Amino acid sequence: MTEPWPAPFSAAPLDATVTIPASKSLTNRYLVLGALAEGPSRLRAPLQSRDSDLMVDALRALGAGIDEVPGAGSVPDLVVTPIPAGHAADAAVDCGLAGTVMRFVPPLAALLRGAVTFDGDPAARVRPMAPVLAALRGLGVSVEGGGDGFMPFTVHGTGTVSGGHVAVDAGGSSQFISAILLVAARFEGGLHLEHSGSSVPSVDHISMTVEVLRSLGVTVDNSVPNHWKVQPGPIAAFDVQLEQDLSNAGPFLAAALATRGTVRIPDWPLDTTQVGDKWRQILPQLGATVTLEGGLLTVTGGPEILGADLADTSELAPSVAALCALATGPSRLRGIAHLRGHETDRLAALVAEINALGGDAVETEDGLAINPAPLHGGLFHSYEDHRMATAGAIIGLAVPGVEVENIATTAKTMPAFPQMWADMAAQTAAAGIPGRG
Repeated sequence: MTEPWPAPFSAAPLDATVTIPASKSLTNRYLVLGALAEGPSRLRAPLQSRDSDLMVDALRALGAGIDEVPGAGSVPDLVVTPIPAGHAADAAVDCGLAGTVMRFVPPLAALLRGAVTFDGDPAARVRPMAPVLAALRGLGVSVEGGGDGFMPFTVHGTGTVSGGHVAVDAGGSSQFISAILLVAARFEGGLHLEHSGSSVPSVDHISMTVEVLRSLGVTVDNSVPNHWKVQPGPIAAFDVQLEQDLSNAGPFLAAALATRGTVRIPDWPLDTTQVGDKWRQILPQLGATVTLEGGLLTVTGGPEILGADLADTSELAPSVAALCALATGPSRLRGIAHLRGHETDRLAALVAEINALGGDAVETEDGLAINPAPLHGGLFHSYEDHRMATAGAIIGLAVPGVEVENIATTAKTMPAFPQMWADMAAQTAAAGIPGRG
């Protein structure tokens, strides 16, 4: 899509049930581990998106076999054949704008023999990589280029990494920790990884990495804060059903508040490591009623969206900020300074786009302050950032005349988003619920 996308406006409360595709975070972690496992592995109903496609292409370039096979539903499963022992690969990896590819794959490349070059979209060349590159160099891996801490760079692998102790400043992204942990069991001496900076953002994503590793037989000791010790050993082959992406469920849940309606998400996991499960704690603070019964998450918006003071909303922040722009009271989002280094500077982008629609948002040192203000229609820019695009869609449900520039950027993690959003609005129309008045 090259023309601005007219965001559907809902004059009536929603009454919709939405099924969400699989988790990007889990899909790409399992793909990396499948490439290192003892035998063939199977991912059931994985995510199909640009980010996961880029990961598949990267792992194939490094020597893994990845094949689509029929699954139980409409999404094919993936069977991953691990990279052969002693494999040599001279390859070029296109990271696109996928943080998981540009950060998770270089440590894996260090375990091969050969030169692997990493590059990506223009916007990816300003996403920080320095901690990963410093960690690799600290482990004795030769890395050419990337002296400024950005792509492009080339990893020269010798077939082994000795391992040992290495310190990383992961204050900019939890992915810097996960990137090294995912492959550490294949280091000859294992790994003692230490975080040497200020607080780590998005610690839930590190917890996800640790739990996935443990489920595959990897011994990880994280009993001391900011220290992770991984014992060397095999990574078990697996057959796993992927959870839906709870972060990507966020815009649809937010739609219930934006329209004072109800949205249901089936198959919500009772026990999960996904950061998106925080929606169950965030949305009630904004005035919603949230219930989880029999795997069905139901969110019903209140008569108004309340302002709130929220900490560490992580990748959920753009959707939360969209709701705060529609709230009747002031809001403060804290502990999200790291969002300045995501697909775009999300804090600056959110301020610019909310204010362009008549809002009142300002950056703070570690987040955003958003005050009530009447919003109007206009063009909401996406900055090639999928979460900016969905934030614009949320505002558009409550404010007529909002158009989203480059809605196709949602293909990064949810290619069907525009149609899913339209289908949700159609459910509202079919329900015949009275207008909001």
